[in-house]
Amino acid sequence: MLKRIQRETDHPGAVVKIREAAWPAPFKEGLEYSSPARGTWNIVHTGMLIPESHQIFVCALGCLRGVVLTAAEMNAMDRYSSVIIREENVLDGTMEELMIGGVTDVLEKLPYRPKAVLLFISCQHFFLAYDQQQVFAALREKFPDIRFTDCYMIPTLRKSGLTPDQKMRMQLYSMLEDGPKDPRKINLIGSNLPVSRSSELVWMLENGGYTFQSIHDCHTFEEYLAMAQAGMNLFYEPLARIAAEDLEKRLHQPYLYMPFTFDDEELSGAYQRLAETLHLPELDEEPLRKRKREALLAVRELIGDTPVAVDYTLTFRILSLVKLLLTYGFHVTEIYADAFLPEEKADFEWIRENYPEIRISSCVRPWMRFQEREREEKVLALGQKAAYFTGTDYFVNLVESGGLYGYDGVVQLAGLMRDAFLNRKDRKTVIQRKGLGCESCI
Repeated sequence: MLKRIQRETDHPGAVVKIREAAWPAPFKEGLEYSSPARGTWNIVHTGMLIPESHQIFVCALGCLRGVVLTAAEMNAMDRYSSVIIREENVLDGTMEELMIGGVTDVLEKLPYRPKAVLLFISCQHFFLAYDQQQVFAALREKFPDIRFTDCYMIPTLRKSGLTPDQKMRMQLYSMLEDGPKDPRKINLIGSNLPVSRSSELVWMLENGGYTFQSIHDCHTFEEYLAMAQAGMNLFYEPLARIAAEDLEKRLHQPYLYMPFTFDDEELSGAYQRLAETLHLPELDEEPLRKRKREALLAVRELIGDTPVAVDYTLTFRILSLVKLLLTYGFHVTEIYADAFLPEEKADFEWIRENYPEIRISSCVRPWMRFQEREREEKVLALGQKAAYFTGTDYFVNLVESGGLYGYDGVVQLAGLMRDAFLNRKDRKTVIQRKGLGCESCI
């Protein structure tokens, strides 16, 4: 049996103190390990946000294993189908015929008629340079009542160009068509999880007379298509920028980036830009900041000097959150992340200057498979991967910020930290469920 690594020095290339860490990627790329913390979303989960749609994956049998398990776990097998690519399809050049015939067979056998089909292609299509235009033209001619869009499951492009996640967030809105705009309607785009309705962002817009919606508010395909009527798109996830730029180009919808930050001044600047752009009254932020301070100080008093570990799956701006926690006296000891966003550079430098001994640990380096995960002292983890790597049952079960935006979001996060500190979770059961926020059969 392989012996678990127990000392920091035994983690070659997997653990580094922030004072020695390279920016923006502290670790070298190479063979990767995937931990059993599965709460983050993948392309199957995201695609299911389009109501009355059906997903068809055209892939080799081995590649289909992960996506079919995702669909099964989220109780969505009725909205999922697959077409298997076999060796002869690669050798005899019949990829186009396979796709047209396979998709036709799927649609003719479905017990219902989907309004839209998300057709996922794979690496092999790019290797073979298949004729995508021919395939989609034929399918649209055969099924004029169904809308088709191209989606991609191409892990070979994960480290170059647009990632599958970025591409999926763009394709999520690819079936929207240009038309008349309602300047009083605003979309939030690019988020897998809905924004909390108690966020000041929401009531700032709604009190200003705007209808604020996202794809999560769409229960029919027609409601989804009506998102094209919005006069402006907002986004706060960095991965959604490509989607916002595409919608501006195709639908002439301007966009405004509302950075997901834990810094008061940066957040205030975003709210001021929003107020100026949409002619809203300026937000009275002092009561919101006071409530945020009180919530953080209260949970800090409860937690005391308990070590806190944070991982990148919890929020898009992990270093902004770490800086906030350190500012309020939390004993942050570990950050689990393999790379950071460009907009986190100032937070990285601040942490390095003021808390140089904080450890950054990889989540994917193979050595992490053997890390000792039993701690003698209690650890509070923020995020599933931090919970897994530290072996703690006291953790905040949140991914992709959970829609907790703004001052109100920090107050809610403080409440989750309090609950996590006081109440143990069944870590093994909780973190293995895919797509936190989706229905799960586990």
